[in-house]
Amino acid sequence: MPESLPRAGAPLLPLLERELRALAAGRALWVMALLLCPVVGYGFTEAVGLYAEASRSAEGFPELARGMTPLDGVLVPTLGAFYVAVTLLFPFVAIRTLGGDKENGGLKLLLQLPHSPVVLVLAKLAAAITGWLLALVPALSALFLWAALGGHLHVPETLNLLLGHLLYGLLVAAVGLFAASVADGPATAAIGALAFVLGAWVLDFAAAGQGAWMRRLADLSPTAALRGFEGGLLALPAVLGMLIAAAALVALAVVWLPPGRPVPRKLALSAAVLAAAAALSLASAQARLYADLSESRRNSFAPGDEAALRRLSEPLAITVHLSPDDPRLADFERQVLGKLRRLVPRISVTIAETPKGLLTPSGDDRYGLVFYDYGARHDESRSTSFREVLPLLFALAGATPERIEAADYPGYPLVADARPAAPWFYAVLPALLALAWWRVRRAGAAPDWLQHKGGVP
Repeated sequence: MPESLPRAGAPLLPLLERELRALAAGRALWVMALLLCPVVGYGFTEAVGLYAEASRSAEGFPELARGMTPLDGVLVPTLGAFYVAVTLLFPFVAIRTLGGDKENGGLKLLLQLPHSPVVLVLAKLAAAITGWLLALVPALSALFLWAALGGHLHVPETLNLLLGHLLYGLLVAAVGLFAASVADGPATAAIGALAFVLGAWVLDFAAAGQGAWMRRLADLSPTAALRGFEGGLLALPAVLGMLIAAAALVALAVVWLPPGRPVPRKLALSAAVLAAAAALSLASAQARLYADLSESRRNSFAPGDEAALRRLSEPLAITVHLSPDDPRLADFERQVLGKLRRLVPRISVTIAETPKGLLTPSGDDRYGLVFYDYGARHDESRSTSFREVLPLLFALAGATPERIEAADYPGYPLVADARPAAPWFYAVLPALLALAWWRVRRAGAAPDWLQHKGGVP
């Protein structure tokens, strides 16, 4: 009964313990973990099989071997299966931490504790992230199995990849908490959370081949931010952006959590939260701090070229006359423009959607040209290769980069068979998780200080 609950000085640790036990006693977390075992296992075995096939062709040919990167061939596909499951299943786990209390009336009792709604929501967020760590076990076991097979793991790029997935999981958990705080029941909250996270996929698909404003909008999606981590790039703007988005959603959950707060006040507080988040996001976009943690240095130019580009003091304007659906534009963005944005202090890039001269009656002979304006000097080229673009830029700036030799990436071809590891994902690990689920359910769902005769509040 409410009279049996402590009225003052309720400690934080029992509250967190209660949230963890309540989450572990439910089905959502364990069902997600059990489903992840075969999903991640299948993705891992298929990735290793394809990597082995490519490695057979690369053995004995150093040029081909340099293209064999475990990050692209094994780690990203394996964690890609984990990403899909987190997108589709993890919102239900996060929603249960709050939606279950709203549905059975326990939330009213929790709000009577001497803890603010902020503390309550943060405790539920911590419980949800703990559930995410449990769901990560199949993916982590795949990394250990890859190392046991003789596969190469570069620690910085591996940790960077895991950091990206952690930030994505944090954002999905915040979405679930916000949806649960607004919706009347878990089912409605689940629909809203899935609509939000799946909207990122739709935005990415819709941005393909569309205009510049649509591509800029797609760059704000968490999927686009995660793609940078998958490439071995640690970008402070992306980290801050995902943290700010998660914090804003948690703040909105706090605003909408108390049932007695008037709706107009909730709307006013929500507007203030969104305004603050927008201001912080604009400020974080100016944090030009990047680190290329990929072992192959795919996100970087040669060290001497990078040092010379950072010293460019005048404005650099680049105008690209290519259609958004032209594959040359995607290659140019990946190989040149993205790196220049991270290095040149004052740069602006404009995609001029010029009609294709050879394919349309109203074509423009400028199609395919890239204009470079540095200060008062101008040059142009049809090449999208950094081997031709960088000398052009240095000629415009009158700079002579220092030649610093960097070690070539050797590549790590490996002919391995991951099929013997299939029983671990399809039988052993699910059995261990099922045993842990059974033990947790026997232990009970809540600590003694928050129990009453009717069960868990």
